[in-house]
Amino acid sequence: MRIVAPSILSADFGNLERDIKMIDRSAAEWVHIDVMDGVFVPNISFGFPILKYVRKATEKPLDVHLMIVEPERYVKRFAEAGANYVTFHHEACADPRAAIAEIKAVGAKAGASIKPATQVEEIFDYLGELDMVLVMSVEPGFGGQSFMPHSLDKVRALRKEIDEKGYNCLIEIDGGISAKNAREVFDAGVDVIVAGSSVFNAEDQEQAITDILNA
Repeated sequence: MRIVAPSILSADFGNLERDIKMIDRSAAEWVHIDVMDGVFVPNISFGFPILKYVRKATEKPLDVHLMIVEPERYVKRFAEAGANYVTFHHEACADPRAAIAEIKAVGAKAGASIKPATQVEEIFDYLGELDMVLVMSVEPGFGGQSFMPHSLDKVRALRKEIDEKGYNCLIEIDGGISAKNAREVFDAGVDVIVAGSSVFNAEDQEQAITDILNA
């Protein structure tokens, strides 16, 4: 599977509706929304009001990545606000299984994310309950960082575990990915690529999405 999920963190917030319409026209299948609280990561982005607006502006699935402390307090609200996928950080969640249950109880799909320093095996205990794993290939919190190649070792380990156990779980990756390295990323076993700067800084944004998909 090949899916590109443009991250609106890199969009022009003065022209957010225009950029969402661009995603709608493009070959991208999802819209990625990064939620940051200034505590788990050293930056603050946006929350429920923006999510509700984006939900009204597009029918494409909303892929919400929570970079917040105590995500289990909020996962249900994000799902109810229109998120199709709600991904919490393994490092920030005291009870991943409870968070997964909260997300699924309102009909959304549950994801867990790991930071670059976290060993992927830490989530294997509850991997079978997840719909998606997000591997961060940069430090979460800021756009425009360089891709960390060792992230693909985690992807390969995940791919092996998912395939051997027969889990129905997507692998997503986020950080420093463009058409230049997308093929290597897909070949490692990734299903979903999050792309921010490489899309929204491109002269032809729709073509940039197509180039990633066809890498």
